[in-house]
Amino acid sequence: MSDRHYDVIETPNKPIKAWTRGVLFEDEARAQLRNIAGLPFVHKWVAAMPDVHAGMGATIGSVVPTIGAIIPAAVGVDIGCGMIAVQTTLTASDLPDDLAPLRSTIERVVPHGRTHNGARNDRGAWRDPPAEVGEAWAALLPGFEALCAKHPRLAKANHVSHLGTLGTGNHFIELCLDESQAVWCMLHSGSRGVGGRIGSHFISAAKREMERWFVSLPDRDLAYLPEGSALFDDYVEAVGWAQDYAATNRRLMMQRVIAALKRVPGLPPFDVTSMAVNCHHNYIARERHYGETCWVTRKGAVRAGEGELGIIPGSMGARSYIVRGKGQPESFCSCSHGAGRAMSRTEARRRFTVEDHARATAAVECRKDADVVDETPMAYKDIDAVMAAQADLVDVVHTLKQVVCVKG
Repeated sequence: MSDRHYDVIETPNKPIKAWTRGVLFEDEARAQLRNIAGLPFVHKWVAAMPDVHAGMGATIGSVVPTIGAIIPAAVGVDIGCGMIAVQTTLTASDLPDDLAPLRSTIERVVPHGRTHNGARNDRGAWRDPPAEVGEAWAALLPGFEALCAKHPRLAKANHVSHLGTLGTGNHFIELCLDESQAVWCMLHSGSRGVGGRIGSHFISAAKREMERWFVSLPDRDLAYLPEGSALFDDYVEAVGWAQDYAATNRRLMMQRVIAALKRVPGLPPFDVTSMAVNCHHNYIARERHYGETCWVTRKGAVRAGEGELGIIPGSMGARSYIVRGKGQPESFCSCSHGAGRAMSRTEARRRFTVEDHARATAAVECRKDADVVDETPMAYKDIDAVMAAQADLVDVVHTLKQVVCVKG
């Protein structure tokens, strides 16, 4: 038997290389990957990470290298979604026995969740953005205005009101302990409302282009934009801007969380160390693989070039990992972006109770109510199995265990 860590799924067109040994690999995800591999502009093969699961058109946990075209839905609507983590000089012994005040402190300084259908009184958005948010938006504004000049519909998005805010779903802010009991702050979020509008706008535009050119696809959500077209150039520009917005969004939240924790009575003075990581996992990048320059779309995947640091979070009750990439060429220098869902949100709500969730998160200071049952640890794959399946993609640098978790 080969000593390779992946399996090859042959298709009539390009193959699929899947790092999925020992983890759930649902039939729907396999079918989606086959559809992607059948597109004529895929370069070499499609790579499936161990957290792979079905998404909209394109599979979450997939790496899709292309030459001459990009599929907007393969990036999705949470453009630039990703992680940031920083190690502090605090240790476990510095934390209070009651962690609830730390969670409340974080919840006060970072808008999170969504109310009032996202309208004016939405608790997950700023009514009056603080000065640092305004300054960051001023730097992003020229690029946004240039996009809106060509695509006026984008101007209606929530932009500055969402900058420095968490969002909902699987987005989170956590305090974690590593193997030496050092305290880390880690969070997960993306480009929020404005990224969603950009993604939706160009997905719809790509579908219209397919109709205009009578292109038949196995799934309408695989509509693509051909390189050399004005829409392609506009999309690349828009995605680049949204990725900058997402990285800025995470940085602003991290700054606010660290500053707020420094004001918590009882915590000793502390600082952050040089160990910090900020990485995307829904994005496109221009890279060179197997002698060709191509567009690499990572949808729920992290770049893991040789020596590059990344973050692979588990669920609310599981370990997370700071990793260093091995630069595995077969995966196009990529790894998973997390544990990956084992079931839909609807199925998780049907299958598990609040009591189940409370037991699974007993060691974590977090919400334990019906609105977060779809994020319960049992709704996700086993992170240890996911890590074992990609042992040739990354080395573990730090192992983190959360003690506080804020969900939107």
